[in-house]
Amino acid sequence: MQTEQRVLIVGGGTMGFGVAAVLLAGGWRVDVVSPTAATRDSLPQRVAQALQRIDKVFDPLRLAVHADYARVPWADTALVIENVREDLALKQAVFAQLVRLSAPHTILGSNSSSFPISAIGQGLAAQDRMLGLHFFMPAYLVPLVEVIRGPATDVALAERVGAWMWALGKRPVQVKRDIPGFLGNRMQHALIREALSLLQSGVASAEDIDAAIRYSFGFRLAAAGPLLQREHAGWDMSFAVARSLYPQLSNMSTPPPVIEDMVRQGHHGMKTGQGLMRWDAESIAREKARYERALMTVLQVFEREGLEGGAKL
Repeated sequence: MQTEQRVLIVGGGTMGFGVAAVLLAGGWRVDVVSPTAATRDSLPQRVAQALQRIDKVFDPLRLAVHADYARVPWADTALVIENVREDLALKQAVFAQLVRLSAPHTILGSNSSSFPISAIGQGLAAQDRMLGLHFFMPAYLVPLVEVIRGPATDVALAERVGAWMWALGKRPVQVKRDIPGFLGNRMQHALIREALSLLQSGVASAEDIDAAIRYSFGFRLAAAGPLLQREHAGWDMSFAVARSLYPQLSNMSTPPPVIEDMVRQGHHGMKTGQGLMRWDAESIAREKARYERALMTVLQVFEREGLEGGAKL
């Protein structure tokens, strides 16, 4: 039984194909289950393109795509990574099926970006082998993977999955408490909340808010995380600024009108051609190409340094 060489990806859409590419690049055999014919038909090409971008060869014999679970080789499947849309009831239903069908040794992971694994697996057996396994888009480029333990998760299994992620060239972090949003999205949305508050109140334009982040502390964050960066700058200065600034920061508990109005009008960004900016096919293609080139440049820096780079705190 080759329990460490086969993975099942549930959902082959925006996140699923990228996760499949990561596992294929690491030499795993990959099964993908997707009920949508169009997604299944396009999956090999999307995976091949992702692998080409990271200079990996696509071996189609290591990828099997299925409409349902009937032909999944459960006995040989070491890991499942669920990637269905961010709908708690849907994820709960998927996990109920996975518990019923999977072998006792199979680790069940969810790539949810916000729902705790304890909520997804609520009321189900086998919660000791359930965990969050959160990749960031595009999964084949962004190094970080969050390994999130629920209250019942077997710590040894979480550490095994972390070791697998290291072997795949990723940078896993162990999230020891099952909190909504985990590490990355909690901190990202704290930043986005303040950015939206500044935009809503007219302090600066969207372009200048983005520039203030990218070309100041965002530039530094690729070299040192916020806690290590404070070690460089001095905690005395940070403490003084925090005492003065924290009472002034946004603490809004709901999204502001600037984003609520856009969503209500169907202005979702590139996917609808309108967000804070207008988009057409040409400008979308140009921006996506620029964005991916920038990510690959930063990734090359990380690879030269080593994904553990930086001082130990």
